[in-house]
Amino acid sequence: MENVFEFGTTARHGDILDFLTISVGDLLKREELRKFSESASLSYYGDIKDLTLCRLIDVNEIQDPTLFLEDVINHLNFITPDYIHFKNNKYLINQIGTKLVGYPDLIIEIWSKSNYPADRQFKKFLYSTGDTTEHWYIEQDSNTIECWYGKERLEDKNMSDILVSRDGIEFDLRHWKL
Repeated sequence: MENVFEFGTTARHGDILDFLTISVGDLLKREELRKFSESASLSYYGDIKDLTLCRLIDVNEIQDPTLFLEDVINHLNFITPDYIHFKNNKYLINQIGTKLVGYPDLIIEIWSKSNYPADRQFKKFLYSTGDTTEHWYIEQDSNTIECWYGKERLEDKNMSDILVSRDGIEFDLRHWKL
């Protein structure tokens, strides 16, 4: 089963996020994809004050998942990307469904002018610590989508095209192009 975690903090992001979900709607209907509450956040090790210590959490490194979900996860920092997709990578989510850990298969951030450069730098660094995490950055005032796979920069995508992740999930956002 695939899993999508979709988040949006501003009305501007809402329309694009809605269409990201519509694009995978058939997978939701066939229950191959599960959508979680917008209140869930991705937990990570480290502190934003020292990027060298920050990283996403490899679920395979967790010795005792029950202890981790009952105690450890509550002491970790967390971040709320605009869109998170789990397809092939494992993840864990706490009992109340507010925090999850793992290397997402795809993370999408929708940038606006209100995103500070330090915030953008931190998110790119953090998401790149997942070697199997594809991460895209959509600028609200541009058709270009900056794409990464772990630390590797991929060819940019364009909102004029149907967007396809490395896992083959298609997103049709063409009517949102500028």
